[in-house]
Amino acid sequence: MTDREEPAEAAPVRSACAPPSADGPFSSRHYVFPRQSDAPAEAAPATRASAVQEVLDGLPGSAIFLAPVYGDDGGVSDFRILAATPDAVDIGARRGKELVGLSVLETYPTVAGTEVWQGYLQALAGARYEGEPFEYEEVLAGIPRLSRFAVRATPCQGGLIVSWVRLDNGEREQRRLTVMQRLGHMGWADWDLVRNVISWSEEVYAIFGRDRALGPMTLEEMPAHVLPEDLPALGGTVRRLLAHGEAVDHTFRVNDPGGDGTRYVRIVAEGVADARGTTVEVHGFFQDRTLEKRAEEQLRAQQRAALAQRDVLVAERALAARLQHALLPVSQRSLPLAGLTVDVAYQPVQEGLNVGGDWYSAVELPDGNALLVVGDVAGHGLDAVATMAQLRFTAKGMAVTGTPPTVILDRLNTLLLHTSVRDFTTATMVLGHYDPAASRLTWVQAGHPPPLLLRDGRARYLPAPCGLLLGAAPAPRYEAATLLLRPGDHLLLYTDGLVEQPREYLDDGLARLARTAEACAADSRFLDGILDALVTPDDRRDDICVLHVSV
Repeated sequence: MTDREEPAEAAPVRSACAPPSADGPFSSRHYVFPRQSDAPAEAAPATRASAVQEVLDGLPGSAIFLAPVYGDDGGVSDFRILAATPDAVDIGARRGKELVGLSVLETYPTVAGTEVWQGYLQALAGARYEGEPFEYEEVLAGIPRLSRFAVRATPCQGGLIVSWVRLDNGEREQRRLTVMQRLGHMGWADWDLVRNVISWSEEVYAIFGRDRALGPMTLEEMPAHVLPEDLPALGGTVRRLLAHGEAVDHTFRVNDPGGDGTRYVRIVAEGVADARGTTVEVHGFFQDRTLEKRAEEQLRAQQRAALAQRDVLVAERALAARLQHALLPVSQRSLPLAGLTVDVAYQPVQEGLNVGGDWYSAVELPDGNALLVVGDVAGHGLDAVATMAQLRFTAKGMAVTGTPPTVILDRLNTLLLHTSVRDFTTATMVLGHYDPAASRLTWVQAGHPPPLLLRDGRARYLPAPCGLLLGAAPAPRYEAATLLLRPGDHLLLYTDGLVEQPREYLDDGLARLARTAEACAADSRFLDGILDALVTPDDRRDDICVLHVSV
């Protein structure tokens, strides 16, 4: 069963039939038709179907040719589709030649026993059938579909020409339109300016929160619902629409009758003019754009907040960079300290808003000894730089007063625990105290990568004494180790930015640094050679700070 327009009626051709039996007027046994073998004058089925198909190919609408299928008792047990018009469409969306070969009762089982089925039998007996509209339901993809059809059947060539017209297309389109309006938060509106008649769809009443019983809102009523500041622009839009029929697209605000504040309503309309150019009709739609507008307002507010936050971060980065530069003003230099030569390399990343907390200190103490420190504060930004400044100056101050290295670390740990600007701040550090009279370096560490000693062309890492990173625990234990430096020795104190690479174990980076140091042992530019070999500007993700101590 299908849709489309009613086809042209085929000229009826009566087929022979036996007289009625006594089984009743609606029994299939009432009509006994000759089998194909009993009708020698009739064309063969294939030839007959081909001839009918040629006729149907030239017809519009939905029509098919049905051939009866007989049971053992001589009665009609089914019909089979032998030909179809190109435009034929059934309820299952099968078209044209897709219908050919289908069995009626196998394809449309609920037709059996209906008035349509009896009409087919009557038409096959020679009486044209044109029934009342009937409803047919079929389940497709698990979804029941109910449709209404008007069916006509005419005998032809021992079979039936059946045509149908689907009567529910308009109803279905109306349902689709209703769903589209609801999903799009819009509804149509028409104005007949000659008769002063306004028509609204149901969705427009919902948009304006208006009782359906009150009917559509007139133009005179509209200002009472529109926000005063939007009235002038809306008034100009309405004048252009009514006076000139100009197409308009305008959004205005109305008071929400539900008490939720303001609604944004869009009107899109155009006028229809008569022969003299006077606008006589207006057609258009209203759309509720409240959700869209509120989303836009929220987005703008978030953008403003993001811009303000970015300004704060940019200012913070600039301040952190200036503070960092004030504390560590030079990127590379060489210092003579207590009989040592100390080369310094400091390369902060400073990309975007990330200003790191790597730092160093290399100073001669009042007693002629030297203080050598390299540290790394966790995190980036102004907080990291502020913490770095605290550690640097506190360590230097305690060293100047003769505080032992282990005590310095213990007090710096207490400082981080009680004065950190964040809830949890940690730092690593390696600190060395060099006595030139004994050529002895006493050093301590707090969770920092071990110093690298290059002696006689061989590189090795110094065994690290006990020491937990600063700020991690309230009572850690720090121990000191000593090293006697010899002429020709090279000692590297560094931060992890020199050895770490993404998706690589730290041990691999440490091994690479040791191999590089051995390769650069004879280079007069020892530190520069290491940096050139290990540091790739495009791949850097962290600050690098290195002290190269040579005797």
